[in-house]
Amino acid sequence: MGSSQTSIITLYREHHGWLHHWLCGKLECSHSAADLAQDTFVRLLRRKRGMSVSEVEQPRAYLRVIANGLVIDYYRRRSLERAYLEALAQMPEPESVSPEEREALLETLDRIDAMLDRLPERIRQAFLMSQLEGVSYSDIALLLRVSVRTVKRDMKHAFTRCLALMVEE
Repeated sequence: MGSSQTSIITLYREHHGWLHHWLCGKLECSHSAADLAQDTFVRLLRRKRGMSVSEVEQPRAYLRVIANGLVIDYYRRRSLERAYLEALAQMPEPESVSPEEREALLETLDRIDAMLDRLPERIRQAFLMSQLEGVSYSDIALLLRVSVRTVKRDMKHAFTRCLALMVEE
C-alpha cells in the first residue's frame, strides 16, 4: 500500500465521524449523510492521485469544501425531483404519467444527474446555469471568467454527453 493510500486511510479514520456528524446537521438524515460522507472520500481519492493527502494543511476544511459541493448537488437533485413531481401532480388526469413511465423518467433524471457529476466542474456549472437558470452564454462567461467561445465549447461537450446518454436508451 502506497503512502498516499495510507494517508487517505488515516484521514478517513480521523475525520469520517466528524464529517458524518457535520453532514447530519446539513441534511437532517443520517443515511444521506453517510452516503455523502462516503462520496466525499471517493472524490478525495479521485482528486488526490499524484499528490499526498498529507500535503493538505487543514483536512477538515478541505473535506468540508468537497462535502459542501456534494450537499449542493444533493439539494439540487432533490429540488429537480420535487419540481418534476409537482409538475406531474398538476397535469390533468388523462395526461398523467403511469407509475412505470414515472419510474423511467426518474431513472433518466438520475442518469442525467450522474452524467453531470462526471463532467468537469466548470462545464457542469455552465450547463446548469444555461439549462436550469436560463443564463446567457455571455453572462456565464463573465461569471466563470472565461471566454464566450470556451462556454460554447463547454456546452457542446455537455450536450454531447447528454446525447450519448439518450443513445444508450
